[in-house]
Amino acid sequence: MSMNADASIIAVQGHGSTSSQPGQAYGSNLTTRHDHPGKRIAVPVRVEPKVFFANERTFLSWLNFAIVLGSLALGLLNFGDSTGKIAGAAFTLVAMFVMVYALMLFQWRAERIRQRDAGPYDDRRGPTVLVVVLISAILINFYLRFVHAE
Repeated sequence: MSMNADASIIAVQGHGSTSSQPGQAYGSNLTTRHDHPGKRIAVPVRVEPKVFFANERTFLSWLNFAIVLGSLALGLLNFGDSTGKIAGAAFTLVAMFVMVYALMLFQWRAERIRQRDAGPYDDRRGPTVLVVVLISAILINFYLRFVHAE
């Protein structure tokens, strides 16, 4: 069977594809003597434009956060004392990390959407790493402010 780039193959099971055994999910792929092999059909996959826009909107949200964090860092670097300058440098590094991470995530998702890959497109580690890095920068700031007070 020939298939173009805009179609994906899915399997369609016959009528006897469900299992009546306890603990098995309805519609599972267990074969019994009553099962018939599934036939394969080509179904075109349509990617809605809203998927591309959602990816871009998420990218812009990450960049908005990075710009706010970078502005805070710039204020600390320009108007802070020595402890503020160290914290400003830490927040600058975090803001740059967020910008690079957001770009990589945007490109990864856009490529998977263009290739019409099945999801999931969620990111489970990125926000957790961001929170840990931000809390670390804040704790360093508090440590420098209260332990090494001038």
